[in-house]
Amino acid sequence: MDEKKGPWGWIYSSALLASMCCLPSVVLVMFGLASVSYAAALSNTLYWGAFRWWLYLATFLFMTYGLYRFFRTEGICTLDDVKRERKRVINTSIFSFTALIIIYLIWNYVILELLGVAFGIDEWKESAVWPVSLLF
Repeated sequence: MDEKKGPWGWIYSSALLASMCCLPSVVLVMFGLASVSYAAALSNTLYWGAFRWWLYLATFLFMTYGLYRFFRTEGICTLDDVKRERKRVINTSIFSFTALIIIYLIWNYVILELLGVAFGIDEWKESAVWPVSLLF
């Protein structure tokens, strides 16, 4: 991976990591490795349990490490460099965090929700953030 491309790989990976409470359910049903009721129960257990908060913590750490690596490749290595490039560091960090949130919301609450409902996890229809029932 080219180090000068920026923190985008870390942002995408962090968004995927944050949605690991719902992604396994869809994958298991998609490949026929679990029943729909098991996948719905697994998703509820992972989403409403403590596991979700551990995923959010890991996502935050992953994103922080990605920004750290990005700024190191840009020559911002010491605290004096951070002070000198304060606006750039703050703007890049806020933009990256906002992009992470947007990608997570679209991935988790639109794409995964549509895939889950399409593969038969009907319990997700009732708890959908937006009216999935209009499509299916």
